[in-house]
Amino acid sequence: MNSDERDCECALPQAETSPAGGYDRIQEESDIENTEASRMKRAAAKHLIERYYHQLTEGCGNDSCSNAWCSSSRGSHCLDNNAAAVKALELYKNNAKLCDPHPSKKGTTMNHCVRDDFKDVNYLTEDKVYEILHICGEKEDYSPLIRVIGRVFSSAEGLVQSFRRSKPPTKEELKSLQSKDEDKDEDEEEAAACSAAAMEEDSPGSSSRLDGAASGDNDVGKLGPDEVSVDIDAVRRVYQRLLSNGNIETAFLNALVYLSPNVECDLTYHNVYSRDPNYLNLFVVVMENSNLHSPDYLEIALPQFCRAMSKLPLPALAKLARLWSHYSAEQIHRIMETFQQLITYKVVSNEFNSRNLVNDDDAVVAATKCLKIVYYANVMGGEVDTEHNEEEDEEPIPESSELTLQELLGEERRNKKGPRVDPLETELTIRTSDSRRPLIPFEEFVNEPLNEVLEMDKDYTFFKVETENKFSFMTCPFILNAVTKNLGLYYDNRIRMYSERRITVLYSLVQGQQLNPYLRLKVRRDHIIDDALVRVSPRSLFYFYFSYLKKQLYVEFEGEQGVDEGGVSKEFFQLVVEEIFNPDIGMFAYDERTKMFWFNPSSFENEGQFTLIGIVLGLAIYNNCILDVHFPMVVYRKLMGKKGTFRDLADSNPVLYQSLKELSEYEGSVEEDMMITFQISQTDLFGNPLMYDLRENGDQIPVTNENRKEFVAQYAEYMLNKSVEKQFKAFRRGFHMVTNESPLKYLFRPEEIELLICGSRNLDFQALEETTEYDGGYSRDSRIIKEFWETLHSFAEEQKRLFLQFTTGTDRAPVGGLGKLKMIIAKNGPDTDR
Repeated sequence: MNSDERDCECALPQAETSPAGGYDRIQEESDIENTEASRMKRAAAKHLIERYYHQLTEGCGNDSCSNAWCSSSRGSHCLDNNAAAVKALELYKNNAKLCDPHPSKKGTTMNHCVRDDFKDVNYLTEDKVYEILHICGEKEDYSPLIRVIGRVFSSAEGLVQSFRRSKPPTKEELKSLQSKDEDKDEDEEEAAACSAAAMEEDSPGSSSRLDGAASGDNDVGKLGPDEVSVDIDAVRRVYQRLLSNGNIETAFLNALVYLSPNVECDLTYHNVYSRDPNYLNLFVVVMENSNLHSPDYLEIALPQFCRAMSKLPLPALAKLARLWSHYSAEQIHRIMETFQQLITYKVVSNEFNSRNLVNDDDAVVAATKCLKIVYYANVMGGEVDTEHNEEEDEEPIPESSELTLQELLGEERRNKKGPRVDPLETELTIRTSDSRRPLIPFEEFVNEPLNEVLEMDKDYTFFKVETENKFSFMTCPFILNAVTKNLGLYYDNRIRMYSERRITVLYSLVQGQQLNPYLRLKVRRDHIIDDALVRVSPRSLFYFYFSYLKKQLYVEFEGEQGVDEGGVSKEFFQLVVEEIFNPDIGMFAYDERTKMFWFNPSSFENEGQFTLIGIVLGLAIYNNCILDVHFPMVVYRKLMGKKGTFRDLADSNPVLYQSLKELSEYEGSVEEDMMITFQISQTDLFGNPLMYDLRENGDQIPVTNENRKEFVAQYAEYMLNKSVEKQFKAFRRGFHMVTNESPLKYLFRPEEIELLICGSRNLDFQALEETTEYDGGYSRDSRIIKEFWETLHSFAEEQKRLFLQFTTGTDRAPVGGLGKLKMIIAKNGPDTDR
């Protein structure tokens, strides 16, 4: 277009004037003509600015174009979208030359200006990454892509906006989102609109920056209200394409080093997540990097990033856990290994001791806090039973209206609000005991190198004091093995014993009478159950909220001399267990197939007997003794607050479990072929049948293919819960009388509770030999000692168990194995002919 055409297109029509026409009519026609002229002028200006803009960004298509402001020219200037829009307005004002589209290149774009700096790219989409990668590949120069990755991945804002799953907004949405400044020059406003439209065409992911929320589904899973706006599958594909290039991987590493301190600052001081929940996107994107556990990241980048992640507020941690719970087991394992590698690397590369505590290492602490997110994701991602919870309807402990000595001394009862609960567990409304089968085994989360350097006495102190300055690994019990947790529980029990002893001494001073600082049980061997019941009966334990049971146990057999240094107590426990679990008494039924005991629904014994065995189990844990009891796992799950379900029948009653399973999977007609109803029968101690209706008028309701699942569930509910409800409540009451203030439920899973009470079935007598001590003249090199161990190692497995039963009162090893058993072999007097 030349200047003549321009003048012609923008010329104003001439108004006809006539003396006879009248001044008003002439003025009215003049106003209409001026308005129309103004509209035409704006339309022409918009059209020209758009042509200048496309000439700057797309070119005219002529390979030999000499226009310096046409991108088809080899000498043209490279401009980003914003700069092109401003330049288009300037060229319009200066009446610059416009190129005509080249006739042989119509419909094509020949842009010789490859914008290899990509300075206008402030966030990334999958398509944008591939576009830049393609351009760099053609030039065999990946430095532009490296610079873009460095810029975007080192910027929290850029990373938050990257890889969104949103769809581009419509023109109407875009128009409503653009702010209009009426004071702007009309031509500049048209240029800005032109620029925005062009940018929208070039950057399909830019809409997410405007709307801030994403729509659409993610292949990872539908998260409902906790849906994240990042396209995780796209991020994984991008990483897979880029991480094969060593130089590009270095860009990710360096960017993470720059990013992490700024993110930590934003979360610590600026409360950024509450203003923009999409801030969580950057953690999701970074954690998809499959090379985070490599040595290059472990030194600086990953520790800094873990410190930043650990600053996330509780709702953000819960949201991240819910997201990761939709990942596969392999993906959860990869993220878990990333944090475990960092913890192990820091532990191995430093010398931790009582003066240099591992609790003071920021990287280890931060990685452990991050590992907690993965742990709960692992629980939620597996098989979970959040229902079937036992009702906590324990009888209230009577409170005295008089001031206790603790209140007079200004001392509050410890853990008055009950055992500790993890805040993240509360936020997620899930418990570890809800897990039936996690995605990956819980043992994978235990870090053995950390357990070896952890000073448990210091860690326990931090756990009880609960200061913000000192971190306790007991707040993350999943990372600790059973031996370490048992040591923490031992400290808690001992401190509680000393506290009770101190309070008792103070009471004796105030009341002027001698009180026993120990839980002293004087029993007769032939009346051991009756005597024990009298001493630990709930009716006699109102004193100090059952604190009498929290004293150190001291057992004395009537008519026998001996000081209880632990051995007498073990014998007491052994005798009580043998008596209570004697099938002739009828409190528990013994299954020959499973070799386990179960509560007898038709037992004639009163609730006090069951309360006693619960107290005995609690005292065994409290006094670090192992009992020779054999319960199915469902008992320990019920002690942790879960009801028994059909799955628990697998180990408690495998025959019934198999029958009900076959019923559930039967392909024929259940009603016609099996002819069973919702009425079941059991036998009492005397072999008499007892009928029970699972539903009202159950004998008249046949089991069909449609209602068989209900039948199976109610059958299991009756066998494991309803039929033994009275007995188990008394049993659990006794157990909680001893452990109600203990961190037991917080630290241990049901299978670990069984390990605490019953010990381990794995017997390593080599470890026992290495830790055994000698006294009275014997040593490791004594001939009789060498012959003793040679004989013991030659025993069969059953003989070894009998030896262990004889020496310790149980055929199982304590927590941690036989190496944790303190055995002393002493010479009983001088040598004789005997």
